[in-house]
Amino acid sequence: ANAVSDNPLIFPDTGEVLSGGNFHAEPVAFAADNLALAAAEIGALAERRIALLIDATLSGLPPFLVKDGGVNSGFMIAHVTAAALASENKTLAHPASVDSLPTSANQEDHVSMATFAARKLADIAENTATILAIELLAAAQGVDLRAPHPTSPALARVMQAVRSEVPHYDLDRYFAPDIAAIARMVQGGTIAAHSPFGFESEAAA
Repeated sequence: ANAVSDNPLIFPDTGEVLSGGNFHAEPVAFAADNLALAAAEIGALAERRIALLIDATLSGLPPFLVKDGGVNSGFMIAHVTAAALASENKTLAHPASVDSLPTSANQEDHVSMATFAARKLADIAENTATILAIELLAAAQGVDLRAPHPTSPALARVMQAVRSEVPHYDLDRYFAPDIAAIARMVQGGTIAAHSPFGFESEAAA
């Protein structure tokens, strides 16, 4: 939010001093809390799609999206990571703005908790980017396993972008760098740039 919550407000260019009790940042808290709910829900939906992809009885793909499933764990632990982050988001999404403790000798008898709301939102956004990264990696693996069956042009572009950073998953390997690489693509707007809906991230704007 582009705002100031000082009191009084001092404008050095014009010499104005305005006293308006402008310390209360509840609008910022409301905005952050609402965004947190939306971001947490995006992560929850992505986690469910990952669960569908790795379940061979539902997807028709190899269990956990890897050949030799008894030898390799595939995307099993990656899904556990996504599920843990989605559950963490549900707790973090509790609105900060419903809480208040008086401060400044009760001069500020109702506080907005806007800073806490914004901090929680940042954590949820980070968690959700990681969940989406795991979903993208799982989707790319599924597309690879379905070859030579074609996919849509838009999805093909996204999968090509993913594969430019992370190779196909044949054998178990340390997955954290792969997830981090795709999470950076999500946060930087690389994935959104391939969307037919014309989404644009703040970083790319």
